[in-house]
Amino acid sequence: MWATPSQLRIKGIIGMNRRNIRYIGRYNDRRLYPLVDDKLQTKLLAKRFGVTTPDLIGTISNQFSVKHVARMVEGHLGFVIKPAKGSGGKGILVVENQDKEGYIKPSGHRLYREDLERHVSNILSGLYSLGGSPDVAVVEALIAFDESLAEYTYEGVPDIRVIVFKGYPVMAMMRLSTAASDGKANLHQGAVGVGIDIATGTAVRGVQFDRTRLDHPDTGQELVSLRVPHWDTLLNLAASCYEMTKLGYLGTDMVLDKIHGPMLLELNARPGLAIQMANGEGLRRRLDLVERQPEGIDVDARVAFSQQHFARRGELQEAALAS
Repeated sequence: MWATPSQLRIKGIIGMNRRNIRYIGRYNDRRLYPLVDDKLQTKLLAKRFGVTTPDLIGTISNQFSVKHVARMVEGHLGFVIKPAKGSGGKGILVVENQDKEGYIKPSGHRLYREDLERHVSNILSGLYSLGGSPDVAVVEALIAFDESLAEYTYEGVPDIRVIVFKGYPVMAMMRLSTAASDGKANLHQGAVGVGIDIATGTAVRGVQFDRTRLDHPDTGQELVSLRVPHWDTLLNLAASCYEMTKLGYLGTDMVLDKIHGPMLLELNARPGLAIQMANGEGLRRRLDLVERQPEGIDVDARVAFSQQHFARRGELQEAALAS
């Protein structure tokens, strides 16, 4: 059933216009956008601030260098090729393994050298970039995600999106890749979004294709049992991105590597609003509360405030209790 505008207002759901004008337009200085719109700049900025990110294998910035991509990834069983200025998961190529014959995607589909070169060439031409402008191909080491999350994802790395407002983590979700999403953690491509309780790091609600989901469609794992490891560390990492970027309204995407722990994947100055659906709650009440807080509060205090004021038990817990 469709919700009426009044019902959405009661739940505090914000739309694109309010997000763009009230929060992004007011709290994000446009001159700072390149720091997060360009994944390579984000990676270099994170390194300067001591924030861990996936290892950089190399970059390709011109068509002449496309032929060197195979040599660049030699010795790396798994790797990721992505556009520096891409958005929405477009143009991200994940290779899980390679052998003498070619490269193997998480789905088992085999690629060859010319496939890699064609993909990199498309990236450089701006096929996946914001506004279609010429781009740079970024080649990163493949993340070895935390094995405790293996049953909650299919052929891909689950990531954690946290919306940070004025340095306060206000809402979070985990995005779980599926067969429908081709192993990518993007909701519009069919990944499962799981709202996460800010206080505890536990699942509160699951959605796929805008419908409630209680389990993972491919593994069958019940989502109610999901608890994000290293949750406090992840929240502190997300909150610290405020000082790192000076952006007041920010989406932080993070992953859990089994060797390196929490890592920053990328940042977004215009994070989407589907996180509200995943949590079954709107952002407005939380954003209003943060706006009333004084300036100059440190990271630990901001995280503690969010965990105290934004804790909730969601539909997954209710369903478990009912059964």
